Amino acid sequence: MTEYEQRPRSWWGWLAGWLRRPQRAEAARKARAALQDLRDSDAGHRAEAALRDLRNSEAGRKAKAALQDLHDSDAGHRAEAALRDLRNGEAGRKARAALQDLREGEAGRKAREVLRDLRQGQAGRTPGAGRDLRDGGEGRDEP
Repeated sequence: MTEYEQRPRSWWGWLAGWLRRPQRAEAARKARAALQDLRDSDAGHRAEAALRDLRNSEAGRKAKAALQDLHDSDAGHRAEAALRDLRNGEAGRKARAALQDLREGEAGRKAREVLRDLRQGQAGRTPGAGRDLRDGGEGRDEP
């Protein structure tokens, strides 16, 4: 067996061994138990019943048929092609580059600082403090 054939097999063996470790097995057992508890709960049964009713209802069948018709129609194909062209075309590349520049530039840094300051300010803020901006900032102006 050549090296390039042996390497994936050894990697797969390492991964399988790592997943079989006792810590991983315990975590997997707990996850399965939590999922089963959710399925067995009253809320889980109600959610399953609601989804089943929606899937089997007339409105659900009509919505599925309408989506399929749109997907199969000429308008649907044209929309998919237009989105693909926009994503892969010059406009899409320019938009991605502009967003990247904004993210990495001075404006992006300042925006992140403002957001961080807002988050930190709200963490230590008391309810009702400051201005209520819903009325244009003319409302309460309490300390």
